[in-house]
Amino acid sequence: MSKRIIYQTLPRLWGSGKLRDCDADSLAYLRSLGVDFVWYTGIPRHATGKDFVKGEPGSPYAITDWRDVNPYLADNPARRMEEFDALVARTHAAGLGVILDYIPNHVAADYEGPVRHFDHFDGDWSDTRKNDWSAPQTREEMEIILRFWASRGVDGFRCDMVELVPAEALKGLISALKSDFPDLLFIAEVYRKENYRRYLDEVGFDLLYDKSGLYDTLRAICCSGATARGISWNWQWLGDLQPRVLNFLENHDEQRLASPPFLGDARRGFAPLACSLLFNTAPFLLYFGQEVGEDGIDGADGRTSIFNWSDPPGLRGLYRSLHGGSLAPPKAAILARYRELLQYARRPAFAAGGTWDLTYCNEQAAGYDPDRHFAFVRYDAAEAWLVVCNFSDAPASVRLTLPPELRSLRPGLPATASAGIPPFDAAVVRL
Repeated sequence: MSKRIIYQTLPRLWGSGKLRDCDADSLAYLRSLGVDFVWYTGIPRHATGKDFVKGEPGSPYAITDWRDVNPYLADNPARRMEEFDALVARTHAAGLGVILDYIPNHVAADYEGPVRHFDHFDGDWSDTRKNDWSAPQTREEMEIILRFWASRGVDGFRCDMVELVPAEALKGLISALKSDFPDLLFIAEVYRKENYRRYLDEVGFDLLYDKSGLYDTLRAICCSGATARGISWNWQWLGDLQPRVLNFLENHDEQRLASPPFLGDARRGFAPLACSLLFNTAPFLLYFGQEVGEDGIDGADGRTSIFNWSDPPGLRGLYRSLHGGSLAPPKAAILARYRELLQYARRPAFAAGGTWDLTYCNEQAAGYDPDRHFAFVRYDAAEAWLVVCNFSDAPASVRLTLPPELRSLRPGLPATASAGIPPFDAAVVRL
């Protein structure tokens, strides 16, 4: 499976907040980054303007009408489904697939429709009501809902909190949809690592978040001083599941990399970016504005709000730069580094080639600290690359051993390789 890049965006915070602002220029920009799919968050109609709603306009995860589009996204609300269809057509014309959220666990507190639900909610999701999957009409309607969107050209679904829903019901849904839409992509939000294999191999999801694996590992390395050896422990645990997990450093649930509660500076995120993006063939998720260092300071918790109207400055500047303006130099420099690493990810050796973790044979290598550095080789028959990630605040200069086992798999590699790595960054060296 070749590496796929998914870009999550919240259309109500892009441009003027209309579907039309996800225009040809915006989509061409995403294509230039190497993006394959756009995950449009906040399309199906959700609850807004009522006392129980969290924030204004409210959460995209409290759906009030599963077969409608949010009127506020349309220039002409009476023709909002046509405007959505036009968005799908534009996205496809740009060579990109369309992903929407599917929320099987709950609906909005004011939902009226065939999906049966209880009068309680999970956690603090007080704007929702938990669905009753024991009711036959719930299962029937959920299949109708997914077919409704797939028939309009949607190419995949990011499926919210699937561990709270009966697995057999989801298995049946995926099987039924794939019988008529075999290329439909199903992505699971799963948090318990012991459930990874079940949801991939048994339930039938194509991909799932590696939140509790690589994301948590990288965050602990960057923020808590955890050892970089944890990266090796994670891929060894994943084993053959590795190509089917979705790597990420940001999404709507997590704090922005550049936010004060996380790294405080986007430039400190290049080492985890290179690792998450380049280490294996697993797909990678970018969250809108991440590539220009959006820091979430418009909110109180380091996140870009999914509940309120907001105006994140990084997103505003990025949109303007695609429509006649220019990025501020610091933002442009961050974007340039993201482009560089994303371009590597598209090369065949990175997109579909082999991976060799070098830590085990370089514990005593000159300049190499296995607690703060992580080195690996990506290779195919045509080329090979050394990547060294530096999670420390000091520059590094390393000379690493490439073991005989690797050199027997990829003849022509040298016995040793060297690299210099700036603090909080990564070096990518052709071998």
